[in-house]
Amino acid sequence: MASGQTDGGARRVLDRAVAAVEGRVITLSQLEFEARVIIVNAGGVEAAFAPLDHEALARALDTVIDQRLSVIEADKLDAYSLEPGELERALAAFRSRFGSEARYREFLERHEVESADVGEVLKRSLRAQRALDARLRLKAQVGESEARQYRDTHPELKDVALEIVRQRLFTQRFQALVRDELAVARRSIDVRLLGPFEPVPGAAR
Repeated sequence: MASGQTDGGARRVLDRAVAAVEGRVITLSQLEFEARVIIVNAGGVEAAFAPLDHEALARALDTVIDQRLSVIEADKLDAYSLEPGELERALAAFRSRFGSEARYREFLERHEVESADVGEVLKRSLRAQRALDARLRLKAQVGESEARQYRDTHPELKDVALEIVRQRLFTQRFQALVRDELAVARRSIDVRLLGPFEPVPGAAR
């Protein structure tokens, strides 16, 4: 936990550790910044400046840790690099969500970061998604006959197009595979939640 001296001599907390992944600490200010980038990038532009409550930060911390786990595995394989220009396009799309360059600059100044810091978060997110897609997308595929059988056994879906049912099943399967993959990674890689996010003994995660 970092702290500093106030004018009156009292000490005030400047930052605190909220997690560690393979010994690399994630601080609260880092989490708040990455959470905003992740949420804004998903379309929630209001998160750029609005307060984030504990629940939102806890969800974001899960995502931040999961992305790091995926990238650690990708680095071990020296795989899943980005295509030329991919990061630049992602950063340009992110900036465009603010509506104006001035508003984007205000975001950077508010959180005392540079565009390069935003780029690092986007790069990690892109690589993590690519790694998961490469490992799990084929396993999550749903055949036409399987989708038809599923629709036939669920009356509420009888009027839903087969391709929509197939995509829905694929999404459910892919998400389940991702959860399992990341759960295994959390058991094999040292992950610790700290401070306000430290698990309460006996409580479900």
